[in-house]
Amino acid sequence: MSLAITTAAVTTNRQPETAVYRATIPAGEPWLMEVKAGQTLRILDLEGNQAVDTLFYSLANPKERYDVQRTLRRQNSVYLSTGSVLYSNLGKPMLTIVADTCGRHDTLGGACAQESNTVRYALEKRYMHSCRDNYLRACAHDGRLGKGDIGPNINFFMNVPVTADGGLTFEDGISAPGKYVDLRAEMDVIVLISNCPQLNNPCNAYNPTPAELLVWN
Repeated sequence: MSLAITTAAVTTNRQPETAVYRATIPAGEPWLMEVKAGQTLRILDLEGNQAVDTLFYSLANPKERYDVQRTLRRQNSVYLSTGSVLYSNLGKPMLTIVADTCGRHDTLGGACAQESNTVRYALEKRYMHSCRDNYLRACAHDGRLGKGDIGPNINFFMNVPVTADGGLTFEDGISAPGKYVDLRAEMDVIVLISNCPQLNNPCNAYNPTPAELLVWN
């Protein structure tokens, strides 16, 4: 499986004023929304190096969801960028990355949680706000998803290099203000996001910032 780093930016001519949906996710907060087949979702890093932890589910059957193993195996790469297809646990294409000005997105670092805060940092960090908390808050409010539906996620804009011996390191981000990734939905999907509140590693420069979502027909 390739560990090659993709850095070439692929832009589009989509203009924000033509979007049919536009919203800002506050720093460290969750978001849940629907995107219909054929629509394009843009996740925009407003201030730079903000990790946006994201999960996708089939709107018709939320038990069908983004599957990291199938996705990485099909594309033979541990990173996502332009041209990457996100596959479901039923082997169906869910979304395709059609533009990416950041160049690389993490699939292995996972979402921060009470347990990982304790293991990675310190016991007193256990109760700091986490992405898993955000997911559960959004699921409880929406009602269609629950604790058992939370699986391995994508960390858009997050930099988690794979070391020569197969380990992972959390490094300074490679994004910048205004960088974005565009995903075309291949089926109707539910998008579940945690705009990462992590304060203990450099993925967001120790400073969570807002992100923006835009949708075009």
